Amino acid sequence: MSEPDLSFLDPAGRQPATAEHMPRQPASPPRTPGAPAEGLVAELRAYQAELENQNKVLRYSQTVAESAYERFETLFASVPLALMVVDDHDMVVQANSMAHRSFQPTERDRPLTALMPFVCPQDAARVREAFAQAQDLGHSEVKEVVFTISDTTRITGDLHIAHIEAPQTSGPPLSQFLCAVIDQGPLLAERQALQHSAETLQQRNEQIRASEKRLEAVINSALDAIICVDQHQRITVFNPTAAALFQCSASDALGSTLDRFLPDAAQALAFAQLTTQALLGEMTALTASGKELAVEVSVSFERHADGETTTVFARDLTGRKKAEAHRNELEAQLRESHKMQAVGTMAGGIAHDFNNILGAILGNVELAKADCAAGSPVLESLLEIDKAGRRARDLVRQILTFSRNEPPQRSAVSLAEVVHDTERLLRVTLPPAIELHMQLQAGLPPVLADATQVEQALLNLCTNAVHAIQGQGAERGSIHVEAATVQPDQRLSERLGLAPIDYVALTVRDTGPGMDAATLERIFEPFFTTKPVGQGTGLGLAVVHGVMRTHEGGVDVQSTPGQGSRFTLYFPVATSATTAAPANSAPQTQPLATEAAAPAPAAPSSSTPAKKHHVMYVDDDQALVFLVQRLLRRRGYEVSGFTDPHEATAALRAAPQRYDLLVTDYNMPGFCGVDLVREARLIRPDLPVALASGYVTAEIEQAALAEGAQALIHKPNDVEELCATVQRLIVGNDPA
Repeated sequence: MSEPDLSFLDPAGRQPATAEHMPRQPASPPRTPGAPAEGLVAELRAYQAELENQNKVLRYSQTVAESAYERFETLFASVPLALMVVDDHDMVVQANSMAHRSFQPTERDRPLTALMPFVCPQDAARVREAFAQAQDLGHSEVKEVVFTISDTTRITGDLHIAHIEAPQTSGPPLSQFLCAVIDQGPLLAERQALQHSAETLQQRNEQIRASEKRLEAVINSALDAIICVDQHQRITVFNPTAAALFQCSASDALGSTLDRFLPDAAQALAFAQLTTQALLGEMTALTASGKELAVEVSVSFERHADGETTTVFARDLTGRKKAEAHRNELEAQLRESHKMQAVGTMAGGIAHDFNNILGAILGNVELAKADCAAGSPVLESLLEIDKAGRRARDLVRQILTFSRNEPPQRSAVSLAEVVHDTERLLRVTLPPAIELHMQLQAGLPPVLADATQVEQALLNLCTNAVHAIQGQGAERGSIHVEAATVQPDQRLSERLGLAPIDYVALTVRDTGPGMDAATLERIFEPFFTTKPVGQGTGLGLAVVHGVMRTHEGGVDVQSTPGQGSRFTLYFPVATSATTAAPANSAPQTQPLATEAAAPAPAAPSSSTPAKKHHVMYVDDDQALVFLVQRLLRRRGYEVSGFTDPHEATAALRAAPQRYDLLVTDYNMPGFCGVDLVREARLIRPDLPVALASGYVTAEIEQAALAEGAQALIHKPNDVEELCATVQRLIVGNDPA
């Protein structure tokens, strides 16, 4: 800020009369000796005229000086600055009206008689030093001096001091100081406002820089690829995720066009005139090497003074698509599991009723054969009926193998031995045009399995392979059976529901025509077959599925039309813990006797028991009750048959000691055979009890065992087996 020029306030600055304006002393006329009197008169007149001219000049100079003084006084009084004339003793000799208004705004304020009393004590030393400097140099100044006017009023201003000397009529001139106070209050307020504005601006700049750093950190750490392009579609921002997604460094990507990575997104930039944001959905992106990627794209448009900026957000859908495919696979597996479980439940229910029918047929055939004479033509028909009935019974047992959920009687089995035993049977039955190749890994560990069911599953797979090769009309074909120890990966384990343990993979692959996707979805359904009518029951693969489910393993199928099929069975490897588990987990009670146990020799029909034992037989099927009554009565037993379990309970409660054995069906309308077993044990604890069922599960067996049942009879059973079981239970509990 430029300092005001106050030189015009210095009274000493008034210009003294110069030599040309000062009246000149008239020159004495030269006296010429002997000059005439007329010449003297002329000289006197000339001298008088010169004196008059000098008087005019003096009067003019005086007028000019008075006018300059008046102008100085007017300027001193009216200048918008606080002006004071201070002597050596700090007495205010003269002050203008501005000084009085500033230092004595009211009558109650201190009078302006001296300057130093107004100076703040903190600035007094600087002011005195300034006066001393003005005494030596003629002028000085002090910045931002605080003048205390009253308890509530203060002035902050710059003090300018000029040293002057006031002339006197006699004696040396007086030393005085012309002081000007320039109020800096508005300037200081403006300066403080500017400083505050500068501080605020600095804070805003720091906030902007921090915001930019946060934005940069967000962009660099974002999981989505973020690309910013200018109005010419040139890439200006390329975050690390984008560099990893598109396999291109940021330095290489910057400056290139957007269509290098997103060919279809460039067309969507036309939305910039219509909206500020747009979701473009799934698109195909390109990496730097040209590889295609599935991405989900959204854009954001920004308008500013320099043009437009478009931000493109690209999200990689590769993982999502893999997860969706995996989820769909798991959902399909879950649906397949639910379907097979529902079909198994239905098959078990059908088998229960069908067993009763078969039991009645086979039992009556046995009775009819016993009544026929040898060589009778009726006997031949009965034998055919018996053969067909047994085939039906085997078919029902296959259905039950598929539908049962209880674990089989598993133990440590050498899979290699089972495969070799099956190989001998297969080589005898295989057609000459079909080759059988065996490739078993050396040193296969034992598996926890039922050898009979493993052999059955392998036979079913090889039989299906033979039918597939023959069905395509090929002259030759081959079946490959392989076995190796594997540990399925996580995806296969999740798909097949396998535990993370070691398995022995038994693979059967053929050179048949293969299967399409629609066929693969239904191959494990019971009675589904692609064979001609009369050439297959559709239970082979269903049985394989049931066997692997009860063995806590899995079956994986891979087939392509024209490239054959590949079935892989995963059997868990037997360990010391797994082989001991079945024995350790069995309840410490008497095991149930089943038809699988070796039957005791039945008493001949002609022989009569020493004591005529009484058997109570309960079943909801009247035909079956009638059959059992006829069978056992021929063997010398007294039989009471009931189709209503409540009536049987009432009869047992009325005469508990009358009966020697209770045989009851498991599944009866509105009643469970286990409940009847429980009631019988409460009525007579020592009464032998047997439970019969055509659909036996582990839950049924455990429930019957817990209630005290001593035998579990699988229907339909042979007449000899039924009679042997009855005889064993009665004899084993006969006190005699």
